[in-house]
Amino acid sequence: MPKHIADQLQAASLRGLLEAKHLDHLRVRRNGVLLVLESGSDDDPVAHARFRRLGAHLWRLEMPTHTRTWQVTPLRGQIYDLLNCLVDQFPWTLAPVA
Repeated sequence: MPKHIADQLQAASLRGLLEAKHLDHLRVRRNGVLLVLESGSDDDPVAHARFRRLGAHLWRLEMPTHTRTWQVTPLRGQIYDLLNCLVDQFPWTLAPVA
């Protein structure tokens, strides 16, 4: 089965959603099938969450752990819905890190 790569249009769309939700401290980085939300300096970024593309319109939310690994969540759906879930149910994960 071919992998669905996260493309520039999806990254730009996610950036727009972040701006609309006033999360300007976050940036989006593409990495293959992933769109990663991070903040901080480019040299030492702070990971907040990532979305793994599973299909044409299906994504999975993954969260960073304290050991800098990633924990898969059971949350799957369209990226807009996953971002809303992240903002509404887990807002502390998106808070700016000093």
